[in-house]
Amino acid sequence: MDAALIWEWVIKALFLIFFLLGGFAYLTWYERKALARIQVRYGPNRAGPYGLLQPIADAVKLIFKEELTPSMADKVIFILAPIVTVVPVMLMAATVPWGPPIQLFGRTINMSVADLNVGVLYITSIASIAVYGIVLAGWSSNNKYAILGGLRASAQMVSYELALGLAFVLPILLAGSMRLMDIVTKQAEMGWFVLIQPVGALIFLIATLAEIGRAPFDMPDAEQELSSSYHSEYSGMKFALFFMAEYEKMIVICAIAATLFFGGFLGPGVDKWPWLGPIYLLAKIIVLLFLMIWVRATFPRIRYDRLMALGWKVLLPTALGLVFVTALGILLAEAVNPAMLWIIPLLSLVAGVLAVGVIERALRRKEYARR
Repeated sequence: MDAALIWEWVIKALFLIFFLLGGFAYLTWYERKALARIQVRYGPNRAGPYGLLQPIADAVKLIFKEELTPSMADKVIFILAPIVTVVPVMLMAATVPWGPPIQLFGRTINMSVADLNVGVLYITSIASIAVYGIVLAGWSSNNKYAILGGLRASAQMVSYELALGLAFVLPILLAGSMRLMDIVTKQAEMGWFVLIQPVGALIFLIATLAEIGRAPFDMPDAEQELSSSYHSEYSGMKFALFFMAEYEKMIVICAIAATLFFGGFLGPGVDKWPWLGPIYLLAKIIVLLFLMIWVRATFPRIRYDRLMALGWKVLLPTALGLVFVTALGILLAEAVNPAMLWIIPLLSLVAGVLAVGVIERALRRKEYARR
């Protein structure tokens, strides 16, 4: 194997790891500042100018905080669970293309750590591994509340992974490829896939919120019920790893969403100046992160039975319908007229309206039954 290729992989992997670690630290600052602005507060403003040193202060505090391991816990699994939760997040980020290939030192360098032909399948398979870390954390703690939290988190992740998997199918059908670079390139021809399949992009974003347990789907962390869920017995750096996994998932999921539905690194001048690609993708990630934070500041935590009903009874059948609609639109565009492709957004909006109608009807029925 070419030694230069190995060095290329190592350098890109280290750059990605340090980017995610730095992104995790300052995403906490970004979220606290955005929530403070929405709620008319100051947010972090003591440690450094504009509170920019607050993430470093938090890291120092967690590093020197005492770590406790319950005497009856399964100590090996108790220590491994946070690692099993964090590592898959970094592995998912490896396939995201940050820009077009560039020529450097006489070599063509891809702007992703791993340019896989089955990149989407790789992401879905790796994402399903993270649930093991959560379940093992709850079970190994030998704490009833932690076990209940782990089971609740795993049930939630499995429920929404089905709708999420079908949402992945939509850009695959539109691009005719599982390779993320091909999906981005196809959007340069057809336009952003969010314009062709807007409801599919919305389902993707909702399912990912539930997948990582963000508000309003943060039922595993319902402190008033489960005493901080599966990480109840964790402290110090082991707790920080769970905290890191959640925020790194936010960054990676926003990068994947931007790649699949919002054009990825595409933008004005990318063909002429490839270095603009990472800037465009980073800007899209920041906007999507703000939407996640905005949702947290706006919507209250929903009840667990409604959370599960939304995943199984609304998002899953709607996503199945969208797959059918997308396949039908592609067939009509190939057999009749390319303009027939735009039947996809029209029918997907109809499916979205029907899904909203189902939700509203169910809520009215429960309200009537309560009276």
